[in-house]
Amino acid sequence: MAGSTVRNGRQGRRLTAWAVRATAAAACGTLALTACGSTKDTGASSAGGSGGTGKVGVILPLLTSPFWQSYNDYVPKMAKSEGVQALKTVNSNSDPSQQITDINNELNQGVKGLVVAPLDSAAIEAGLDQAERKGVPVVAVDVAPDKGKVAMVVRADNVAYGEKACEYLGAHITSGKVVQIMGDLASVNGRDRSEAFRACVKKKYPKLKVLEIPAKWESDTAASKLDTLLNANPDIKGIYMQAGGVYLAPTLQTLKSKGLLKTAGKAGHITIVSNDGIPQEFDAIRKGEIDATVSQPADAYAKYGMYYIKAAMAGKTFKPGPTDHDSTIVKLPSGILEDQLPAPLVTKGNVDDPKLWGNTVK
Repeated sequence: MAGSTVRNGRQGRRLTAWAVRATAAAACGTLALTACGSTKDTGASSAGGSGGTGKVGVILPLLTSPFWQSYNDYVPKMAKSEGVQALKTVNSNSDPSQQITDINNELNQGVKGLVVAPLDSAAIEAGLDQAERKGVPVVAVDVAPDKGKVAMVVRADNVAYGEKACEYLGAHITSGKVVQIMGDLASVNGRDRSEAFRACVKKKYPKLKVLEIPAKWESDTAASKLDTLLNANPDIKGIYMQAGGVYLAPTLQTLKSKGLLKTAGKAGHITIVSNDGIPQEFDAIRKGEIDATVSQPADAYAKYGMYYIKAAMAGKTFKPGPTDHDSTIVKLPSGILEDQLPAPLVTKGNVDDPKLWGNTVK
């Protein structure tokens, strides 16, 4: 995620990672979980592992997004706090093929663990298979793989993203057209958000008509298609952006160029809900340019990515159930475990909350 990116040109190539969400698995450590009826560590040790020590490779999907830039900044801090020997991060530059090469390069350097934010839920399988053959555990961050072995997926509930956006727009718009600017549907993140938003509107707000823009996490694509859509539908009343890091700037610029950017409270204001929780979104909420965003936890992604890889290298595993950090570990249909971290809705009422990670970065 979770998921903060202005992606243009090469920067705007398929970003099946930021919004792409696919990773999973079983790992463990010393987290206080209540899955086994205890508030203490429910992780079970298994044979093998490196005892929780050794070099850890950290692979990013891209660095052209404010979200992933923040995650990248958090990685060394969280690695230190969790006692993990993390190598310098590697940037796959929005290229799924390059990401597989990056995984192999890290494995060849003798890493004992990998923390990867997959760009493509399906393509990542090749890299996961290589890691499994070498006995190197992997923790997936932000995106769950369709196939392949991971110790844990660290991710927020992307279905909830779409539902929260739907609920917010439905509460503020009684009828009319709303636009969903989608992520890459090859990614579980894009699929989860899109399908959840669509289903929620159909069930709860039938007077809203959903218009959709498949934008693949690409800012240029979002701007171009939104411009075309507005030419035919200048009467839209709401917008759901699935990735503020990618879509915020082009959306606001497109609306402004057409004289449709009205601040909240003024006649003609288009209600806008986003996903990410980056500082730029918070500033836009304060200005009244957008109304809300779902804060994807970049800090917690880094923290628990490190926590779970250390646990996995120690040969520990977890079970489904609530954790001691306000999240729940669930078993995905594939059998992989996913720690679903909290992702709060941010509006003008709580945008200045100092606990939000977007208020802690410069």
